[in-house]
Amino acid sequence: MVERKHVIPGDVIASGSHRFGPFIEKSGDDYIALRVGLAEVGRDGLRLNPLTGPYLPRAEDEVIGKVVDVNGFGWVVDINSCFDGFLPASFVFGREFSPATHDLSSKFRVGDMIGARIETSERSRDPQLSIRGHGYGKVDAGEVVKIAPTKVPRLIGKRGAMINMISERTGCDVRVGQNGVVVVNGAPEGVAKAVEAVKMVDREAHAPDLGAKVEQYLGVGGNAS
Repeated sequence: MVERKHVIPGDVIASGSHRFGPFIEKSGDDYIALRVGLAEVGRDGLRLNPLTGPYLPRAEDEVIGKVVDVNGFGWVVDINSCFDGFLPASFVFGREFSPATHDLSSKFRVGDMIGARIETSERSRDPQLSIRGHGYGKVDAGEVVKIAPTKVPRLIGKRGAMINMISERTGCDVRVGQNGVVVVNGAPEGVAKAVEAVKMVDREAHAPDLGAKVEQYLGVGGNAS
């Protein structure tokens, strides 16, 4: 059983001995909220899902972004953050890359959407992106939806329950970036329904009965809390 409650900075989420995640600090026996959000208290520990805040890049995050510039050494990518991502050409062409012989626009152009992974992220420089690995690279089709990055955990749901339900019941492929960018692919009717479900999660992430509301909208059974 998971107990959920709304908290503001300074609220005591729980007391005693618990495992806890980001946006929570321990003070004596109390666990204190550091952000406005929805706190969860369960057997797995304490979790705080912030309801406000920008996307802050972290290494290994999967993101979806738009190419906004191409220079001699790589691509600048808007990742829905106060930082731009940079995809080095050497990560795409390999060690043999040479600005004099390789045409970067043959791979990605300004305006292209790409799926990538945050390779490194440091406060002193823009995060470096990589497309090494399965499923990364150019996003050729799909409707793009942006949600608050802080609400991505609610969209994914516990063990992927929410996003899997939306995908299965609409017949769509729903790809979610940790930066709050979502791409939906499928038949037009299914895409429209999936997009509305994603927007519902964005609007009502604070609702403790969110899973039931999305379930009712989709007209299916299951538990997507």
